[in-house]
Parts: sequence; C-alpha cells; structure tokens
Amino acid sequence: MLNALLLKLPTASHQHCHEHHQIVVGVRGEADLSVDGTGAHLDTWRACLVPTGARHDYCGDNQNHVLVINLDPYMSALTSPDHGDYERLAPLFERPRTLDMDSKLQGLVQFAAGEFDRAPTNEGMKRHLAGSILHCMAERLNNQRSAPVNRQLIRPDTIRRYIMENLHRKITVHDLAGVACLSVSRFHEMFREVTGVTPHQFLLKTRLDQAAQLLVSTGLSVSEVSYRTGFSSQSALTNALRKHRGTC
Repeated sequence: MLNALLLKLPTASHQHCHEHHQIVVGVRGEADLSVDGTGAHLDTWRACLVPTGARHDYCGDNQNHVLVINLDPYMSALTSPDHGDYERLAPLFERPRTLDMDSKLQGLVQFAAGEFDRAPTNEGMKRHLAGSILHCMAERLNNQRSAPVNRQLIRPDTIRRYIMENLHRKITVHDLAGVACLSVSRFHEMFREVTGVTPHQFLLKTRLDQAAQLLVSTGLSVSEVSYRTGFSSQSALTNALRKHRGTC
C-alpha cells in the first residue's frame, strides 16, 4: 500500500496507531505531533516520520493542512519499477523523527499538495508524487548519515545568545541554522545530536526560562512578559507554562 491525501488535523488532540508507516508533512499552518513520546512541531518546512505501530497524538491550528503519506512495509508495491526499491526507504522509519526540508524538497511538497487539490481523484498521480517525495527524503537522510558531524559548528551558547537578543520576535529554525551557517536540515540533525533536543524544543525552553524569570523577579504583567519573550499572546504563554512547567 502506498497512498497519500491532503487533510486538516483537528484542533483538539487525538491519538491512534496503525500497522503502516506514515509521513505527515506540513503544507499550511502549524501542527503538533507526539510519536511514542517524541514531540514534533510541524510547519511548512517540516515532516514527521511515524513508524508502524507507533502511538501518536496529533492536533493542529485552525489553518493547518498536512500531506499524509501511508506506506505498508509488508506489501511489495514499492518493489515495482514504478516505485523503486523499498529497501531505500526503510531507513526513514527506523525510529520516530522530524525531518527539516530544504527549499527544493519543500517546493516538491507544495507542488504535490497543489496537484492533490487540483485532481483529488487521480490516485495514480498521487501515488507517483508521494513515492517521489519519499525517495527524496530517503536520499537526504542517507546524505546526512554519510557526512561527518563537526560538533564545532553547533555551539548551544551561541544559539542561546542569538535567541536572547531576538527574544521578542518570531525566530525560525531557518534563522538559527543561519547562525551556524548550515542548511536547515543539516542544522536540525546536528543540533539534536549535540544537544539531545530539537532546535524548536531548545527555543521554547529558552523562551519559557526567561518568561518564568521575569514573572518571578519583576512586576511586569503577564501580557508584557509574553510580548518580551516572543509569545503571540498572554494565553499562549500561560498555556505553554501550564503544559511544559505545570504552572499558571
């Protein structure tokens, strides 16, 4: 089985598991997934890889749309000349992971999403485009594995300093990768290997640490603290503190 579809994730969290591999790719808006306890924040530059049998929670914002690709590891559909060798794709699903997409892969996903929307009943076209996306992801993962990791390129203190200097504004992984002079996908992989957390988790922790400090040590209102630490609203800050710190 290889199939793909465009859908909108619910705003309320849901949980399930299934007996096939799955890739959830951000197309529009933002979404959050947790796969066997590994968190993933999706935007239009990220994909979440869900191995068969992995239990996962998922929800999205009101604007979210995702491209979902399902791959049955027990079927031989991908061993045909049309879809190539399944063995090349198997490493994608060794464990739950988040994949940062470069501009070319992101462009392919956006093109595929547009074609899915334009011709929703053309299953053959959807399978071919989904297969192309899978193979492009597998090639990038293979290249990342073969490239040696230069830990000197990832300096958490430098990244934290950049975050603190720009704390009040929106900061993307692309911004952080630029500080390290790396591509987004390479930065994400190396950062997680060096620090044990994703760039998004590191950014959120830095924001929450500073917000908690300001709330305790100053007389600033929650609204002002949320602005200074880069949260979109007072409720966004209080929800984040409640979810990740058990406070507020």
